[in-house]
Amino acid sequence: MNLDNCPRCGKLFAKNFRDVCQTCMRDIDKEYELCANYLREFKGSIITEVADATGVSIKQITKFIREGRISIMNAPNMSYPCESCGTLIRESHICDTCRQRIEKDKKQMFQDMAKKEELKSSNNQSGIYKGLNRYKDK
Repeated sequence: MNLDNCPRCGKLFAKNFRDVCQTCMRDIDKEYELCANYLREFKGSIITEVADATGVSIKQITKFIREGRISIMNAPNMSYPCESCGTLIRESHICDTCRQRIEKDKKQMFQDMAKKEELKSSNNQSGIYKGLNRYKDK
């Protein structure tokens, strides 16, 4: 039997298919019901309105959206924060600006690594033949 501490409440529980204890799972399901009912009634709501009206955190609402429990297809104004900068987005985990920045940083990192390898290999080659000049005349 796998035992673990619940990340929400800290209680010890038998970990099966869920990462939280039964009590917290019931609380999460109640939070989901609150959000789903609010969105059925007010389809044009934004995430902060849902959070304020239901008392459910934006982080938890975002988790419901990512899990597919809350569909944003029927909620035209619903969006959630980018994991990097917090800009509101409707798909993926990060916004286009952050994605481009990460791609640029990745490209720069690979260029830097290639330059270091080039320098390292050129230094190794010149080090091999250092002593040959002394023996040419003999």
